[in-house]
Amino acid sequence: SRGLGDVYKRQMDTITAMKAFAAVARHRSFTRGAMALGLSVKVTSKYVAQLEAKLLVQLLSRTTRKVTLTEMGTAYLERCLPLLEQFDELESVVQEKQSDLAGLIRINAPTPFGIGAIVPALAIFQAAHPRVELDLQLIDHRIDIIEEGFDLTIRFGELQDSTLMARKLAQMPRVICAAPEYLARCGTPNHPAQLSTHNCLLQESLQDVNHWGFSDDGKPLSVRVEGAFRSNSLIAVTRMAAEGLGVARTTLFIAQPYIDSGQLEILLGQYAEPPLEIHAVYPQTKHLTVRVRALIDHLAATLSDNNTYSAVIS
Repeated sequence: SRGLGDVYKRQMDTITAMKAFAAVARHRSFTRGAMALGLSVKVTSKYVAQLEAKLLVQLLSRTTRKVTLTEMGTAYLERCLPLLEQFDELESVVQEKQSDLAGLIRINAPTPFGIGAIVPALAIFQAAHPRVELDLQLIDHRIDIIEEGFDLTIRFGELQDSTLMARKLAQMPRVICAAPEYLARCGTPNHPAQLSTHNCLLQESLQDVNHWGFSDDGKPLSVRVEGAFRSNSLIAVTRMAAEGLGVARTTLFIAQPYIDSGQLEILLGQYAEPPLEIHAVYPQTKHLTVRVRALIDHLAATLSDNNTYSAVIS
């Protein structure tokens, strides 16, 4: 039995080394690959070196600036990825039978929504499944989730990448708002076109920062706006509006605490755009692991009611 145990250990070490190699190859970096695996760079390098020694080939070309695949490394990666996927699926089948989820899930979400909504949802999920490891990275710009090694990401609005799978989780209303003191000083717009005379606070991450969208009797309406303040943070834009500096185009999720306190008023409600759709987006692979599928189901159930969470603004 000891001999069989040694064989099993060697096989598991090989699988672990393959996972380390695949992570480093995907990220083109030992540091980022190790981070994706939750290991140290030293341990990750050790696993890759052991794999190369076992195969008697160099899989990765290392320089001080970057890591690239050798010709043999490219061929090996193409063949080992399906094997790793099948092994992960085999573990998932066992977990599903045992009703005991385990393993790492790497998640990406935008910062405000991640803190205000995703973190509370993850806390409930991890309390129910303590053997699941969660790695949440809050990143406000759009990333390549396959390149970055994430299992799923939370995205708002229209989905553009047809190579990914998505599941709708919830909707997020969008609002135009301003502080009562600003409106007393500068007037209250009754039509989107009147925003051209107002100081509109701009969000830089939008594709067209100087055009705001509206709906006029069901028809799309675009209005050009200008302003003396812009930021890549929607929280900053909303806070500036609450300080009385201008008009903000934001989400109800972020604006709600200010509205409840009377610091902001909603404007042009009859011209409001359709709500932003919130999706869980994940790679289009043959098998979705049980733990990731369970988390997506949990997020869909938890986030379906917009009134159950609010942005952290303090």
